[in-house]
Amino acid sequence: MPRAYRGGKTTKLKSNRGAAKRFRATANGFKCKGAKRRHQMTCKTTKMKRQARGGFIVRDEDAGRIEQMLPFA
Repeated sequence: MPRAYRGGKTTKLKSNRGAAKRFRATANGFKCKGAKRRHQMTCKTTKMKRQARGGFIVRDEDAGRIEQMLPFA
């Protein structure tokens, strides 16, 4: 008997809640925020802060793992 099949019902798919808070699905893939934007902003250069301002599209190599974590996105 398969592991997901217990008592006549299949188990529900669950989203990874940590991934759901960090990634959003778009038409081109998944969008995420930039790193190094939380604290100690005074010592970072203006260029670093400006480049981390916008969002990023997740690379194709990592998109498959995120699709597994977010089955309903």
